[in-house]
Amino acid sequence: MMRGFAGLLVLAVTAVASAASAQTHVGPNVEGGLPWSVAAPQGASWSLVCRFAPVTYEASQWDQRHWTNKIATTGTGAARGRLPHQDGRCTVTKTGGPGPVGIAMVKDGEVLSDATNDTAHPAAVGFL
Repeated sequence: MMRGFAGLLVLAVTAVASAASAQTHVGPNVEGGLPWSVAAPQGASWSLVCRFAPVTYEASQWDQRHWTNKIATTGTGAARGRLPHQDGRCTVTKTGGPGPVGIAMVKDGEVLSDATNDTAHPAAVGFL
């Protein structure tokens, strides 16, 4: 019985270690991947959540392996940024103000976009 438990424990530790080693280290360049763009031509406010495969990055000279798999931000009007990878997905939700909000991503010349004018229905795009 003890051997079976020890084997299961070793298997669990190995699975966790292999998942941790699967993370990509991007160094200080957290925005070196897939571009995203939010549009709100009439000045609507929005919240953006982007998900991607886990990465570690240099947050400071003392925290050189900070982990993340999500970017979350809010804004009004237009905004742009990049994900750390060439794959990921983003969702933008209108939180108020006049007009629609839209999200777009470009990868290898292919453009994906979506828009919404409803606070209950977010717009989403992604390359996975």
